[in-house]
Amino acid sequence: MSFGRYGPLVGAIDQGTSSTRFLVFASETAELLTYYQTESQQIYPKEGWVEQNPKDILAAVELCIETAVQNLKDLDIDPADIKAIGISNQRETTILWDKFTGEPLHNAIVWLDGRTTTTVENLIARTPGQNKEYFKPRCGLPLSTYFSAVKIRWLLDNIPEVSEAVSDNRCLFGTVDSWLLWNLTGGVKGGVHLTDVTNASRTMLMNLDSQQWDVNLCRFFDISMSILPTICSSSEIYGHISRGSLKGVPISSCLGDQSAALVGQMCFKMGQAKNTYGTGCFLLYNTGIEPVFSEHGLLTTVAYKLGKDKPTYFALEGSVAICGASIQWLRDKLGIIKEAAEIESLASSVESSHGTYFVPAFSGLYAPYWEPHARGLIIGLTQFTSKAHIARSALEAVCYQTREILEAMFKDSGISLKNLQVDGGMTDNDLLMQLQADLLGITVVRPSMPETTALGAAIAAGMADGINVWNLEATENSNLTTDKFTPQISENERNAHYLKWKNAVQRSMYWEMTGDEETDENGQPIPNNERYQMLKAIPGTLFMFATFGLVVLASKLFNR
Repeated sequence: MSFGRYGPLVGAIDQGTSSTRFLVFASETAELLTYYQTESQQIYPKEGWVEQNPKDILAAVELCIETAVQNLKDLDIDPADIKAIGISNQRETTILWDKFTGEPLHNAIVWLDGRTTTTVENLIARTPGQNKEYFKPRCGLPLSTYFSAVKIRWLLDNIPEVSEAVSDNRCLFGTVDSWLLWNLTGGVKGGVHLTDVTNASRTMLMNLDSQQWDVNLCRFFDISMSILPTICSSSEIYGHISRGSLKGVPISSCLGDQSAALVGQMCFKMGQAKNTYGTGCFLLYNTGIEPVFSEHGLLTTVAYKLGKDKPTYFALEGSVAICGASIQWLRDKLGIIKEAAEIESLASSVESSHGTYFVPAFSGLYAPYWEPHARGLIIGLTQFTSKAHIARSALEAVCYQTREILEAMFKDSGISLKNLQVDGGMTDNDLLMQLQADLLGITVVRPSMPETTALGAAIAAGMADGINVWNLEATENSNLTTDKFTPQISENERNAHYLKWKNAVQRSMYWEMTGDEETDENGQPIPNNERYQMLKAIPGTLFMFATFGLVVLASKLFNR
């Protein structure tokens, strides 16, 4: 088959928390030819709740595809040269729908939604030893509001339409990838109900050893396995587009967005890592074909499986809930900027944050703390503090949180990174990248082509059996340039700032309690936290041993 001047093309759907895009790459050179993007609308029904309309997500994907196809025509490129499509998606976001009507049974509950705090506490109470990490050896994840199983449990407990649909065998569950695959391949008229191992590993329902749904986990959460999609590899032909300009084109890859970015950054070797700066911040470290379990607050997750018969690679992941979302908050709630891009010039107008620290724990803290009761704070304010100092402290907060993740990874792996590969929308901000290098003390490397998440989905789609149009070696040897940011401050200065940040984080802890906790003698809630309870016991233990020692000493002195 003959192709146009760019050879075979591969499309990539990049459905994220804050935007939806469709991008088209030349498979022989990895060149980005065109794309179209639209902003995703968030719904905030209550404080801490974050939803999206599943039908809006689907409509945005279809709009982006059609517009990008028209862009190709305007560039005199034949859309028929598109040989495959890949999907990259926001992970954990939970959608339940009626398989007979195709209608969502509720809005999608977004990954950073915090409504399930009480559900999590109730589930932890049912584990042996009330241990939130009890299931980590099985699924790699702690019990947290973050993951899909907890969101499904909340929907079953609180939305009658959902429990009725499950009882009637009408309900299907999926993360965003499954919802898109089902609809794009036909929906009620034969759409495929599938997911890939990277997305399945973020539900708390998949066994890392078998890479299939775990009967015992499903039983613990009381979730019917009949609603779950079939788990596939990240690179194979799942089905074909059923309508629109690309009707008949195969969908041949599916990767959670952070795994897609790892592939797009070509982190195929054990020990390679990347950090993505988007709505949240996610650092993935390739641990090879064996899962490594963290003792320092990180997650064990599937990195990718590039084919049915290919090995599964795993990663350690540090997940930060609020990064780019804090900039949106400064724009939408405080109004100190009109556009997100203005944050760089505003923050650059001052030489430092002047002792101001911003802990964006809007929905608690994720790795390495996993503390749902933390809440955001801005501390160190004086009469001298301006909106520019707050803007700069928001950027620094992203960098401090990344340092916490890297320190945890070093403790788990014993390997310190000499440089950090980065991607994501926030990496356009040169000041943020310089601050990151300063506060880590290592070089930050930014690719000139920042669309590595979509590129990863395109690579996996083009490499799939039956497609075989992507030249991975050519991509690895391509002339993609990078920008490098090197540290400009001393280690003493770096560490002094970091210690103050850690102090600010501790002050944000246990702020939002449910009301069901034990209280101290002053009526203040006592956090239900294993480390806190251990530390709380130390003074009494020391008193007991000290008293015993004094008694022994007094007895000896008396008998002399």
